[in-house]
Amino acid sequence: MKHFISVNDAGDITQLVLEALMVKKYPFADKELGKNKTLGLIFLNPSLRTRLSTQCAAQNLGMDVIVMNLDKEGWSIETKEGAVMDGSSAEHIKEASAVIGQYCDIIGVRSFPKLLNREEDYSDDVLNKFIQYAGVPVISLESATLHPFQSLADLITINEVWNNRKPETVIRKPKVVLTWAPHPKILPQAVPNSFSEWMLKADVDFVITHPEGYELNEKFTKEAKIIYNQDEALKNADFVYAKNWSSYKEYGKIISQDKNWMITSKKMSFTNNAKFMHCLPVRRNVVVADEVLDGSASIVLQQAKNRIYSAQVVLKKILERYDPH
Repeated sequence: MKHFISVNDAGDITQLVLEALMVKKYPFADKELGKNKTLGLIFLNPSLRTRLSTQCAAQNLGMDVIVMNLDKEGWSIETKEGAVMDGSSAEHIKEASAVIGQYCDIIGVRSFPKLLNREEDYSDDVLNKFIQYAGVPVISLESATLHPFQSLADLITINEVWNNRKPETVIRKPKVVLTWAPHPKILPQAVPNSFSEWMLKADVDFVITHPEGYELNEKFTKEAKIIYNQDEALKNADFVYAKNWSSYKEYGKIISQDKNWMITSKKMSFTNNAKFMHCLPVRRNVVVADEVLDGSASIVLQQAKNRIYSAQVVLKKILERYDPH
């Protein structure tokens, strides 16, 4: 593994999850692996779990960590090729990423979409420019289109919970439902895109449910079962993953604010005593009712903790297999 941008960089995801669970059991076993190595974390957008969990993961491996909020610190960055830089941008991403690559052994980049131009956002220009010019491994801390560390943590969590359940007479795949939920702000498609991409490669029965018009990019969902009736989709679910996203077809628009899609105890009663999942942060009593989020079905904190080990197993594999300098 050199870069970590999507599920396509993960190799055998079943094996990766098993390795992550071993890392979770023995988090300091590879403390020498990252000695004298530096992880640079570049944030162009806000972060809580991604920032802290990736720092924890790197420190567990003995790495030094440098964090830079590039949207607030440093020079304004130009990304366009052939730009005449006579405006506000003082530095081009070609030089900026190359310089950071000389200071750091691995670079993590977080860059959200603007949700104005679909083609521009889905080109993942900032992330790809770092890969092109940095000269060292690049990991995605969430891009305009995908959030692979979150999805790996989600899969780790599903694996933990499913394997620790009471034995059943019939061995079966867990039913995992990704459901759209209302939200007052326009949100990107990165988390649902990524979750779908990972679930379609996992050994699960995967269903997506959302109001009509909220179809995601088929590149990430073409093999998924899509049901427009939420109550029907939730029947016999073992895991319910709630997440809002804006329209992909009518790009960046909110085309429904149907409050009936909020996850409540009544909605969860349709399931097979399902566990509730969300990537956080979450709008209480908008996306999910307090009664669910604070109840025994909620495993959102377990998901959040597993963000450490999703990052750590990836950093470990990069450090083991690639010497950037």
